[in-house]
This record gives sequence, structure tokens and C-alpha cells, in this order.
Amino acid sequence: METKQFKAESKRLLEMMIHSIYTHKEIFLRELISNASDAMDKMYYKALTDETISFEKEHYKITIEPNKEARQLIIRDTGIGMTKEELEENLGTIAKSGSLAFKAENEAQDGHDIIGQFGVGFYSAFMVADVVTVVTKPFGSAVAYKWESRGVEGYTIEEVDKETVGTEITLHIKANEEEESYDEYL
Repeated sequence: METKQFKAESKRLLEMMIHSIYTHKEIFLRELISNASDAMDKMYYKALTDETISFEKEHYKITIEPNKEARQLIIRDTGIGMTKEELEENLGTIAKSGSLAFKAENEAQDGHDIIGQFGVGFYSAFMVADVVTVVTKPFGSAVAYKWESRGVEGYTIEEVDKETVGTEITLHIKANEEEESYDEYL
């Protein structure tokens, strides 16, 4: 397992993003669903442009699973997944947008719209979670990876077992505080 620091000038930037960019905490869910949708769009685009890939629309799925007992909210998608390098670039760099990079690589193609173009939405998860775990298996790879972070302390990446292509994000929801109940996100 590798432990790494975020690629930003200051950890304070992440703290500001977590606490200041969004006025409504529930926005994290829209951001994570947007990321999942982008991952599925990328997979669909790949299937449309490569005849050897058989991937039907009914295979595309986003699921949201709350687990009140474990204080976890799990968001799964059957999108394209991420390589270790993509995890480091897209999640290890604050304000880095993997969707924007994908769009730039394919901008000659018409009709390809990717939602997440700014690279900050993922970090909104830390408004409600004290730990975020991402398990992902990229299309065309036998290897899957787990990225985990407690926020400003950096993150770890390690190889893990995962049978299916796609990404699973587990938010370990914060304990309730006197001024804030996080139970509503479960």
C-alpha cells in the first residue's frame, strides 16, 4: 500500500473546498452521481467506437446503497473504471478533472457531453464523510485498486480484488455532532 499526499500547494485548499464551496451538504450526492454518469458515458463511447467491445445499454447501472448500521453510503457504477494512474491524477490532484481531460482527447467527436469538468465535486463527499473509499477496476484490466482518504491527511492506493469493471465509492458518514445530524445522509 502506498501513502501519498495530495498534489496541491496547500492542504488548506482542500479544507476550504470541503467547508466553503458548497452551501448545501447534500450536493455531494449529485456530484458523485455525475461522476458515475460520466464514467458510464466514457464506457458507452468506447463501446460505440470499438467494434470488439460488446456492452449493451442495460449493463449501465448506478446504484446507491445506504447502510445505517455501518454508517456508510455506497455509490456503485458500471462505468469505465480508473487505472492507478487515473486515481492519482483525478483523485490525488485537487481541481483536476478526468472528464475534462477525456473530453479534450475526444473533442473531435460530436455529441459527446461529459458533466464533471472542474475536478472539485468529488471532494464534496468530505463534507459528510470522514473517510472516503474508492474501489475501481478499469475496463480491459485484470487489476483493481482501492483509493482511500481521510481528507487533508493524504490518501493510500493499493491493489485489491474486484470482479467487475466499474467503481464503488463508500462514504463513511461522520458521527452526529451537536450542531449537525449526519443521519439524514443515510
